[in-house]
Amino acid sequence: MELAAGVRRLSLMKTAPCPTQSNHIKSGNLYSDLTSLFVSFRTRRNPAWKGYIKKNSSSTKSELKVNMKSLSNYSSDDELSSLTSLCPLDGPYWDKLKDLSPFMSEFALTKSRVVVQIRWLLKLSQISEVHEVPRFSEEVESYLHNLSEQFNMDDALEVKKIEKVTNDDVKAVEYFLKQKCQSNPEISKVLEFFHFACTSEDINNLAYALMIKEAINKVILPVVDKLIAAISNMAAASASTPLLCQIPGQPASPTTVGKEMAFFAYRLSRERNELSETEILGRLAGAVGNYNLHRVACPDVNWPRIADELVTSLGIRFNPDVTQNCQSSSLSRSNYLEVKFDRDIRGYISSGHFKQITKVGEIGSSMMPLKVNSIHFKSSEGDCGVANGILMYLSKMLPISFWQRDLIDSTVTRNIGAGLAHSLMAYKRALQGIAELQVDEASMIADLD
Repeated sequence: MELAAGVRRLSLMKTAPCPTQSNHIKSGNLYSDLTSLFVSFRTRRNPAWKGYIKKNSSSTKSELKVNMKSLSNYSSDDELSSLTSLCPLDGPYWDKLKDLSPFMSEFALTKSRVVVQIRWLLKLSQISEVHEVPRFSEEVESYLHNLSEQFNMDDALEVKKIEKVTNDDVKAVEYFLKQKCQSNPEISKVLEFFHFACTSEDINNLAYALMIKEAINKVILPVVDKLIAAISNMAAASASTPLLCQIPGQPASPTTVGKEMAFFAYRLSRERNELSETEILGRLAGAVGNYNLHRVACPDVNWPRIADELVTSLGIRFNPDVTQNCQSSSLSRSNYLEVKFDRDIRGYISSGHFKQITKVGEIGSSMMPLKVNSIHFKSSEGDCGVANGILMYLSKMLPISFWQRDLIDSTVTRNIGAGLAHSLMAYKRALQGIAELQVDEASMIADLD
């Protein structure tokens, strides 16, 4: 209570200096007063602290001064770190999620927009009826492909600098490409066609489709495969280990641990296959999906066929029946099965059927060090809940709009990465928890006796 009261007085002094009313408050300086208060409190309660503080006072004082100085100079413009990030995905979770960043970050979105607009210009150059954009030479085509493939962080920062002026992120990409290509004699004649007849949704829906496809195939599915393999190994190792069933929460017929784990492995495999086969749709049809500007400019071109060819060439299924808001298929994968798995494992741990292996130095509970919380499975369930909240909202919101489009999708689609990231975090937490599990067969046999 004394320490808390002293800290409260110090906080008041920082905003409104006042006469010192405590023997512990001496200088009116936040650092020195807080240090004095801490030393006084600790040494009074535990004399052994005197020697420790005396021995380490110089280094502690220097370190605290640096930390206090850093805090006083801190601003929201400082470099993002695990301590300053607004979201745990870019903070303490970053090490486990950084593999997702190349596919779902703002950089990834900007690069995907560059890819789409370059591919659109190249496609226009291949249409004989579009006389304004003649066929490019092989050198120019190679230059444009390299421009998208070699797009780097400096390029992305340049786009963001342009966006500060345009206040439009898609238009900023167009201006960036014009700047990059204005010195090329062939491309400089057709700079205005990077965004010909396109609305921002034409670019964005294809960019997000590319991002989601890559993220799922290269990051999400490999981790899901590891989780399926880990659960399958549990099933094989415990194929004959008896387990008393609970229906509903009361003793019932016996089963085996292997059978229960095999159930999860099989169901998760089905969900995994469904996710890998989910079709991601894309469109390229102009302001309200009617190819209006396309047909006015070049009425002899079969624009739906051109759009189909371009979208398909990106590895995305063409969606021909659209208004401005693409009626895209929602992310069908659900994390509810993972939630059931997490809850069941936590129940087995609570019943003593599974033990958790701890590492040297780990604390199982801040209050009761001998107890080991099932933190990995609790956290996995929590991440599944957050992921489902985001993904379920997206699946309900994206197929609808106010008339042709109300632009709300521009805001919410930026959170697709967060939904995938929490899902990925849930799977990795479950994997970590499985690695620390040990079956207690004696406990299960005792239940059957």
